[in-house]
Amino acid sequence: MTATRVDADVIRRLPKAVLHDHLDGGLRPATLVELAAEVGHTLPTTDPDELAAWYVEAAGSGDLVRYIATFEHTLAVLQTREGLRRVAEEYVLDLAADGVVYGEVRYAPELNVRGGLAMGEVVAAVQEGLAAGMAKAAAAGTPVRVGTLLCGMRMFDRVREAAELAVAYRDAGVVGFDIAGAENGFPAADHLDAFELLRDESVPFTIHAGEAFGLPSIHQAVQACGAQRIGHGVRITEDIVDGKLGRLASWVRDRRIALEMCPTSNLQTGCATSIAEHPISALKELGFRVTLNTDNRLVSGTTMTREMTLLVEQAGWTVQDLRAVTLNAVKSAFIPFDERRALIEDVVLPGYASAL
Repeated sequence: MTATRVDADVIRRLPKAVLHDHLDGGLRPATLVELAAEVGHTLPTTDPDELAAWYVEAAGSGDLVRYIATFEHTLAVLQTREGLRRVAEEYVLDLAADGVVYGEVRYAPELNVRGGLAMGEVVAAVQEGLAAGMAKAAAAGTPVRVGTLLCGMRMFDRVREAAELAVAYRDAGVVGFDIAGAENGFPAADHLDAFELLRDESVPFTIHAGEAFGLPSIHQAVQACGAQRIGHGVRITEDIVDGKLGRLASWVRDRRIALEMCPTSNLQTGCATSIAEHPISALKELGFRVTLNTDNRLVSGTTMTREMTLLVEQAGWTVQDLRAVTLNAVKSAFIPFDERRALIEDVVLPGYASAL
């Protein structure tokens, strides 16, 4: 099948998997308006459609720092058990409606304690909401498996505490760990004690690297810290010249370290110039284990269906390309092998076969 024959209905039906998606970046605009009114937080606008447009415009400045600053409003409404539960439940239902069959949602519990909750209480509330959402999705005939990644914020001092929570909730819905926040000037290796704990407890982790900072950040993530996946990683291309891979790029490709790539988000933050020229296509052709992700659905005004559609329309992707990145994502998921194999054999492969 050629790219020109992949219409919107086909893409919508395809089973999808997303590994890099932030809970606090994916609220429904109407929910954000309602929750803001309940807690007395002032938004740029109280019209849901206008608010959605404001997010995309504000985040599209090409400045990662300003992009991150848009989270002020979503975090303001995620400081109560009720707000966290509701947003987590809706998160699952929105993924299911988009055809996602496996997702990993990430957030930093240290950012949700301004209302008096302890970090452990934040995690418990989110897990309750996710469980409720998965139950509703299954009952509606659109089951989706969602695992949680807890984030430590690299510029603060609670990364080890977040890692300890990931260990504590390892058998209660948390499938892994991430380190996020401003990349430039805040090296991941400053938190080696957290990564040593995670390795000791056999908890997998990914690290945001190669987005706002270049090859040294990626090298540190995989070599010093031992990350099993890389969040974004678009700047791995700096170690590739005329198709020839340098040592770091070879290491990442040859050891199947997954790249959690987020095209629309990368355009907003200035990491890429266009969908057509986004590194995801070239890296896919070079044999890297690239995965396709949304990053922040509200902030980027996107969905997995939209990300797939953009690549088909602007980068010439085929259904086979979409199938490949979906399989890459499930293969790299932080869940047991037998669960990954069942998703691939029972859901992803039959779903693609039926869509064609």
